[in-house]
Amino acid sequence: MNLIIGIVMVIGCVIGGFMLGKGNPLALFQPNELLIIGGAAAGAFVISNPGKVMKAVASNLPRMIKGSMYKKDYYLDSLALLYDLLTKARKEGLMSLENDVENPESSPIFSKYPNVLSNHHAVEFLTDYLRLIVGGSIKNAFELDSLMDIELDTHHEEGTQPSAALTRVADALPGFGIVAAVLGIVITMAALGGPPEEIGHHVAAALVGTFLGILLAYGFIGPMSIAIEHLARDEAQYFKCLKTTLVASQQGYAPQIAVEFGRKAIFSTERPTFIELEEHVKRKPAAAG
Repeated sequence: MNLIIGIVMVIGCVIGGFMLGKGNPLALFQPNELLIIGGAAAGAFVISNPGKVMKAVASNLPRMIKGSMYKKDYYLDSLALLYDLLTKARKEGLMSLENDVENPESSPIFSKYPNVLSNHHAVEFLTDYLRLIVGGSIKNAFELDSLMDIELDTHHEEGTQPSAALTRVADALPGFGIVAAVLGIVITMAALGGPPEEIGHHVAAALVGTFLGILLAYGFIGPMSIAIEHLARDEAQYFKCLKTTLVASQQGYAPQIAVEFGRKAIFSTERPTFIELEEHVKRKPAAAG
């Protein structure tokens, strides 16, 4: 939603200010200039990025409209899920989690939290490490912490690629605006000797090329790259919360204390209070089976 609001604000203020200065908004509509700038930027984007990065950028566009999914309610459900899993392991032994880990879709515990279960990456992250813990492959918290750090570092590097790709496009757009302006001047030179109004029209079109390049860079593409960066940061912090909880449990802390470790890893703007988490866990009684 912020994406749409921001776009409306940028366009509204720029066009509105231009019109208040008695400018004709139709003078800014220059399809030829837009084709040169937008087409060149798109071509440069294709040249400089592999398919996986372009796909990642495209997949982030709907997320920018919806905003981050990692809100307080989502964290509450995630920590409650971890609490239920760790409590079951503590009461019935680690092997009791085997069916939950191998088949999370049919697990009574995972099924209580459909919004978390629908997050493929979160479920895979949890089940991978719980599988190692249940199978005894991880002997201590230090090994678990080190292995998780490797994955989270890789995840962070991968998450920054879409933002970096758009940033490079934003950096190039003013240059493409100059290219469009130069081409407009070439057309203007060819029209010398003609009617003054025609020359004025060509000069105006050339200047609009520079204007569009700068506006697209700093009003749209640049901010979009920063928005994707924030989305990646929110996701990375979420996985850090999961990691902190599992490591604390592996260190021997009780489930209630382990999820408290995880709660402390949440940004203050999304972090539930101790009472909120405690009440949420109580409202989600352990499922049978």
